[in-house]
Amino acid sequence: MTTAAPAAQQTEGDRPPRFPRLRAVLHQRRGFSDSEKAAAALLLLATVAALIWANWPGSNSYDEFWRSTIALRISGVTLDLDFRSLVNEGLMTLFFFVVGLEVKREFTLGELSIRSRAVVPVVAAVAGLLVPALIFLAINHTGGTTHAWGVVISSDTAFLLGALAIVGPQLPGHLRTFLLALAVVDDIGALAVIALFYTDHVNIVPLVIAVLGLVVVWAVKYLPLGQGPAYVVISVIVWLAFYASGVQPTLGGVAIALLIPVYSPRRMDVERAAALGRAYRQSPNPAYAQAAVRGLLGSVSVNERLGVLYSPYTSFLILPIFALANAGVQLDGDTVAAAVGSPLTWGIVAGLVIGKLVGIAGATAAMKALRLGSLAPGITFGRLAGGAALSGIGFTISLFIIDLAIPDRRLQDEARVGVLAASLIALLLGWAIFRIADRLQPPSQMTQVLARPVDPTRDHIRGLTDAPLVLVEYGDFECPFCLRATGSIDEVRAHFGDELQYVWRHLPLVTVHQHALLAARASEAAALQGEFFQFAPLMFAHQDALELDDLLSYANELGLDADRFEKDMRSAAVANRVRDDQIDADLMDVHSTPTFFIGGRRHHGPYDALTLIREIDESRPAGEQ
Repeated sequence: MTTAAPAAQQTEGDRPPRFPRLRAVLHQRRGFSDSEKAAAALLLLATVAALIWANWPGSNSYDEFWRSTIALRISGVTLDLDFRSLVNEGLMTLFFFVVGLEVKREFTLGELSIRSRAVVPVVAAVAGLLVPALIFLAINHTGGTTHAWGVVISSDTAFLLGALAIVGPQLPGHLRTFLLALAVVDDIGALAVIALFYTDHVNIVPLVIAVLGLVVVWAVKYLPLGQGPAYVVISVIVWLAFYASGVQPTLGGVAIALLIPVYSPRRMDVERAAALGRAYRQSPNPAYAQAAVRGLLGSVSVNERLGVLYSPYTSFLILPIFALANAGVQLDGDTVAAAVGSPLTWGIVAGLVIGKLVGIAGATAAMKALRLGSLAPGITFGRLAGGAALSGIGFTISLFIIDLAIPDRRLQDEARVGVLAASLIALLLGWAIFRIADRLQPPSQMTQVLARPVDPTRDHIRGLTDAPLVLVEYGDFECPFCLRATGSIDEVRAHFGDELQYVWRHLPLVTVHQHALLAARASEAAALQGEFFQFAPLMFAHQDALELDDLLSYANELGLDADRFEKDMRSAAVANRVRDDQIDADLMDVHSTPTFFIGGRRHHGPYDALTLIREIDESRPAGEQ
């Protein structure tokens, strides 16, 4: 049995790097559960530090520091920002840029490229904007606080993702992608609300310049050279134009990210990079080294390169600074006492906590019930409800709108208490929902039961689709143990005949089998031409020959359309098909191949033909054994 092993650590050469500890923290590439939780813990520490600093007895240094200004003057043009605005409108633009890059990848290459999955978080986000506002207005429909309905519409993307890492499920699967897409739509909607309802004046000329700058950003991809510097210069201009227009400049970060191209590596680019690398190996010199580096970088999309480059900095530097700048809400006794009896405070709490949960979870459930959209594997209603509850954390934009919508300082303080209380309640509610969901379906039980029932319209099945006995294998085409298991499977199928349906699902162990993922995608490309179970034996028979050229030769041997085969191999649909199986395996804590499920229950022990036959016989209903 083959088990996934951790990838070997990479080194940058013999020369010791400058600032080794900082570089180690920023550039260490870990799995979700490690790096996201470390970043979330740092974010939480910064939040606590901000609260302590802001409420330190006899000191007003918190507000004084963050209200300190910095001015930049160039040729008569002055840019004045206080430190908090520099963080919220400057540094956070980079955070939203990185978030936008990830969303663009998901909508182009990832699970959200499937329209039925993409539409659900979009609709849920819209409901998550509308329902909280309606609840707030129901409580504050009269008086001078009605205009503050915008305080409850937005989730805080940074705190949402951080909270998910801390209190969410150990294996979030597709839930994080769903919430990320929802949060981006939520942010765009909230920024649009600020521009339409809370901005006194929009300067048209700078806004036009910003839009033209975005057009130029889109066109940069056609430059043969110098794309990197061009993106930097134009992005700075776009940010300045948004800032001068009065529109929240963080919106520019999202817009720029959505215009930067993303694509799967093309075969000709990869082969060119490999050829340049071989040339450097044969004749190492600076010119060949530069050419090899350019070739390697050029084979990967700008979107992915920028995401890898900036993501550690946003997670471990920008977000903690952001929390330190914004989480310092003063909580003196008089303010808290006034807030407890304030309809404004309770309207904000109800809007964020109840409105987000009901709006997002309700809209998603309705979309699924009406079959207007679908959820990715692993997003159960319990997990969805937990994520919807966490969306009630409304920090940044909520605090920002308070200053715009409420002129009275006393009411501002009550509103800030409401935002802080709602965020804390949303965090605890999300934690409670996740724990209840785990109790209803404990993780230990999830590892023993097939996460997703067999679907004849999707799964690769040998045998009758209505056969009473079911054997599911999670396998890897490069795994020698899976090769040995094929003989057992043939004997088992011969023994049961039409009573058994055999199902193959993918679990490429990429850390130990470098060709496994490519082979899995090749099998899916063959499946699109109706030849999955004809193509799979060829790969098992040649486990030492699973390079791209080898796979193309097997396709030709079967008479497949080679051009279509190669195109399908690189398609988002095929990548998502394989990834869905991988997500299922993660949810069930399956990390070795082959792993079998008999009658929906996980099989432990040997997988020789006699053992499998005995276990399958025992899986029959009691009256049929």
